[in-house]
Amino acid sequence: MAEAITIARPYAVAAFRLAKEKNALASWSDMLNFVAQIVTNEQMKAYIDDPKVNAADIEQAVLTVASGKIDEQVTNLIKLLVEYRRLAVMPDIAAAFDELKAQDEGVLEAEITAASQPSDADIAGVVKRLEAKFGKKVEASVKVDPELLGGIKIVVGDTVIDASVRGQLQQLAYTLKG
Repeated sequence: MAEAITIARPYAVAAFRLAKEKNALASWSDMLNFVAQIVTNEQMKAYIDDPKVNAADIEQAVLTVASGKIDEQVTNLIKLLVEYRRLAVMPDIAAAFDELKAQDEGVLEAEITAASQPSDADIAGVVKRLEAKFGKKVEASVKVDPELLGGIKIVVGDTVIDASVRGQLQQLAYTLKG
């Protein structure tokens, strides 16, 4: 959802700056991703989304589950997000933070989605081409989505390379409608 990342990005940038200043990027990444797991838990998500539950109770519930796993600054971030009813964007904050961390470390994360499981050699070839294109080290994760029908779809940051059959068919349909 574009709106969620738009809301999340300033929080991620602020968290990144603070973590960078304290030389604690890895621990912040761990803490933010831990809180993201908490708020995406089905039971916790239902509790957070329940309009009958007040902000203080949501804050207490999340902080209780996170107790001992997060520091004071992340606790304050949670309180701020709860106050403004933006806790649901925590997964987006964690993802944006991790993107900033990877950029800072000179590493790009690529998500490769294929219609069928590609061979290790195919993945290595795609990664090599992406590294040449972006001039940075690329770490790839691979997913299989048979709905692509064939080919692959690659997402690197905001760049999407859709060489899937489904993507080509959608582009053709769009062109024909236009």
